[in-house]
Amino acid sequence: MNEKVRVVNRLQSDLQGVCPDLLGLTHDAGNLWFLRFLSCRDDLRQLSRIRMESVLKISGIGKKYAGLIRAWQRTAKFSDEVDYVGSMIISDARRILELIDQISSLESILEELCGESQMAELLSTIPGYGLVTVSELTGEIGSADRFRSESSLALYLGMSPLDKSSGQSRGTRSPRQVNRRAKAAMMTAVARHIGQVPESASYYQKKREEGKKHNQAVRSLGRHMVRVIWSMLIQNRDYEQRAIK
Repeated sequence: MNEKVRVVNRLQSDLQGVCPDLLGLTHDAGNLWFLRFLSCRDDLRQLSRIRMESVLKISGIGKKYAGLIRAWQRTAKFSDEVDYVGSMIISDARRILELIDQISSLESILEELCGESQMAELLSTIPGYGLVTVSELTGEIGSADRFRSESSLALYLGMSPLDKSSGQSRGTRSPRQVNRRAKAAMMTAVARHIGQVPESASYYQKKREEGKKHNQAVRSLGRHMVRVIWSMLIQNRDYEQRAIK
């Protein structure tokens, strides 16, 4: 996933420099039909001369997108950098398509494994907790029996920073016991959770208004979510949406 994000960002940047109007067809270099169009020739400039019957044979391209491509072809322009950047753009497009296939295969495996895990099934009932983050958390937590309390779990997931205030200086630090992979998965899941649960969004906004930065506000909500997760695991119960106090 990280590699895919990096390559898509690089592809988008290169297209913006070499042929911004081509990128303007979608404004999202990660679109499947756009990636297939970019990679269907070995020279980027050839895209401006592809016949419509060939364009329409590309998977995902119907009359709508073919019309956009045809309109672009009439005024297509490339910067001088296309001589050496063009091949890089095509290579990146093909690499992204490969990564998409690999990610899809891995997600199928994860889905099968999560179906065999009681913890994964419980975590997946929380809005915003998707397949990848649920798999990551399930694998890193292992079992609730490993932890003395929900506070221990919160510490392990990086949702309980330690106070490092002294004198007039105030602040927090991350404890050594934090599992970085689990913390990253938790931060991603909580951030998505905010967008799906109004009560959580209100809690997050309240923390921002109190002066907390984005990550601090997410961790504050994450600390609450650890209490919820602990109860779910101990009581073997699905997620229930309730107002946050």
